[in-house]
Amino acid sequence: MNFPDEAPASSGFPADEPVLSVAQLNRQVARLLEAGIPRLWVAGEISNFTRAASGHWYFSIKDESAAVRAVMFRGRAQAVGFVPEVGGRYEFRVQVSLYEPRGDYQVQVESLRRAGRGDLHEAFLRLKDQLSREGLIDAGRRRAIPTMPRTVGVVTSLAAAALRDVLSVMARRAPHVRVILYPAPVQGREAAAQLCQALDQAAARNEIDVLLLVRGGGSLEDLWSFNDEALARRIAASPVPVVSGVGHETDFTIADFVADLRAPTPTAAAELCCLSRDQLLGQVRAAADDLARAQRRRLEYAGMRVDRAAAQLVSPAQRLHLHRQRLETAMQRLTLPLPGRMRQQAQDARRAGERLHACMDRLLQRGGHRLAVAESALQALDPRAVLTRGYAIVRGPAGSVVKNALDLKIDARLDIEFAQGRAQATVTRTDTLL
Repeated sequence: MNFPDEAPASSGFPADEPVLSVAQLNRQVARLLEAGIPRLWVAGEISNFTRAASGHWYFSIKDESAAVRAVMFRGRAQAVGFVPEVGGRYEFRVQVSLYEPRGDYQVQVESLRRAGRGDLHEAFLRLKDQLSREGLIDAGRRRAIPTMPRTVGVVTSLAAAALRDVLSVMARRAPHVRVILYPAPVQGREAAAQLCQALDQAAARNEIDVLLLVRGGGSLEDLWSFNDEALARRIAASPVPVVSGVGHETDFTIADFVADLRAPTPTAAAELCCLSRDQLLGQVRAAADDLARAQRRRLEYAGMRVDRAAAQLVSPAQRLHLHRQRLETAMQRLTLPLPGRMRQQAQDARRAGERLHACMDRLLQRGGHRLAVAESALQALDPRAVLTRGYAIVRGPAGSVVKNALDLKIDARLDIEFAQGRAQATVTRTDTLL
């Protein structure tokens, strides 16, 4: 069977029709989806929720008869203020798109809110954005929590389980720290105002080193007092650092964003507000060990210095003995008769002269020997000494010494120097030595 190289012209397909790659096709489809479908709100239930290490959220939005894959990138997810629960119903602000590498249709979630609570969530986001623009949420504004406070204040309800948790943790971990309660309701219409009064009272009394603002978990409505603007501004203006421990780990309130430290639970707030007694005792023991080691080193060095100083000391008795010996020697010299002293000095001078002459003779002998050795070496290196054994020095027309016969030209004039006299010669032939 024969196959033609090209399709026949009557195949019916335009010859100049472009051929797309799969990536180009998916890119065009993604553009059509993004341009053709505007951003919109979608209601549904979350399933297959994954919180990636990058901070992105991957999940599905479903209802009774359909599902769609969704992604919420890290920057958008951080602005939500809470972590959604699998099975919970939410409303999602989405942009329809296509995941080009696989060709999967999906939605990119820009924001979300609990279903039926859109107004509260919108109010939460508006206040959060406003406080952020004012700099009250900036991380650089937050103060460090003291590690060794003497007194800790707690703002919460007298009937709250969070108070029992905080007191239990403080009694177990830090019984040395004094705890002062500033009671206020943590739920209801008047709760926000009374929480503000409790913070004002703590600031006015000026008796604590750090303040805990805590309550247990609950619904969005239950925690709404901690989303109050006036309370947020009281927290930001507090003269002492504030630790917020409101709700469970997945709950976020405005109080969490403006506090100096957010704890995931009231129990965690009590654990984060100070070091435990065991930690402090460990630090004290470590410091005592370091101090003892330093003291031992100082004593050892001081002992070494004393030993060195003692080795250099001379007792007064030894000093007197040395001075006495010197004095006796001087007295003996002074008691010698004058002629005897002169004879002694003459003998000393004569012996010194003899030693000087002997030294000069030895130096002259050594110098003469070195001179003879150097003269012998120079004679051995004299090129003319070789001529006495029948050799000659041949110089070319330019006066340079000839080392290779092949460097000479025929009829070149040569100057030959012998041990006795010179001679002139002409080159008639050159050969090499094999």
